[in-house]
Amino acid sequence: MQCRLLRGLAGALFTLLCMGLLSLRYHSSLSPQGVQETPRLSPPSPLSRELRLQDVFIAVKTTRAFHRSRLELLLDTWVSRTREQTFVFTDSPDEGLQERLGSHLVVTNCSAEHSHPALSCKMAAEFDTFLASRLRWFCHVDDDNYVNPRALLKLLKAFPQTRDVYVGRPSLNRPIRASEPRPHNHTRLVQFWFATGGAGFCISRELALKMAPWASGSRFMETSALIRLPDDCTVGYIVECKLGGRLQPSPLFHSHLETLQLLGAAQLPEQVTLSYGVFEGKLNVIKLQGPFSPEDDPSRFRSLHCLLYPDTPWCPQLMAR
Repeated sequence: MQCRLLRGLAGALFTLLCMGLLSLRYHSSLSPQGVQETPRLSPPSPLSRELRLQDVFIAVKTTRAFHRSRLELLLDTWVSRTREQTFVFTDSPDEGLQERLGSHLVVTNCSAEHSHPALSCKMAAEFDTFLASRLRWFCHVDDDNYVNPRALLKLLKAFPQTRDVYVGRPSLNRPIRASEPRPHNHTRLVQFWFATGGAGFCISRELALKMAPWASGSRFMETSALIRLPDDCTVGYIVECKLGGRLQPSPLFHSHLETLQLLGAAQLPEQVTLSYGVFEGKLNVIKLQGPFSPEDDPSRFRSLHCLLYPDTPWCPQLMAR
């Protein structure tokens, strides 16, 4: 316990000394075809002020194969309400997305493969860009998630703003186990909870700064390779095994690996994230009547968006007036 405390103190001190280099280090790692300008983000907000949506950094992880089928749906729906807070991380340049997102499209030099190294590479890019932004909360989602900005802000406001917070939905009903290499060819079995990246999770800035010695720059990929687990597991490992923190489980985050039809229509406005996809050979989506048919809106995201934001110009309710 004492060693863990010392490592945490040393990590925090290291972070304070090196924060000025994080932005330069990250942008030098982008591919030559990457973003041409550094994202312009808001200055750090005083903790004495009430949290606003503008204080939240939302990272969306995607790949070129899903630019059309998934990202355009997000841009038309929830991203249209969180444009200034949302950054899309991908592996390939795209002129159409670049035109719509500008500097909020971050083209990394990561592989397009769905492998542990490729996923961890993108998570590292997300983490470094967040640290450079100096915003108060880092929230990660996948490209098949719908983010409800109002519910997200309500959840984050419930936490003390000076507290280390890691909140999301556990992927398993038990802690995951990993073998941690130790000196002299020894290993130690560790166990920890982690929030599944498929449902999304959020980390407070205070905690993210302490994570930097294991998560900034190339260190995230190194940590992931050390325990031989993917990116979302690596986040949980750093928080719980390196810093002694704890995941705050929340039932308000959802992935397509759960039965989404169990959520009633009245519950939907309270959820922070929702998803869609194929699970056990069947299309798994939220149960919502209209205004679009399942054929026109198979993900149900457009219907959900019209439920939450009926003033959206393309929603049938408004168009019928």
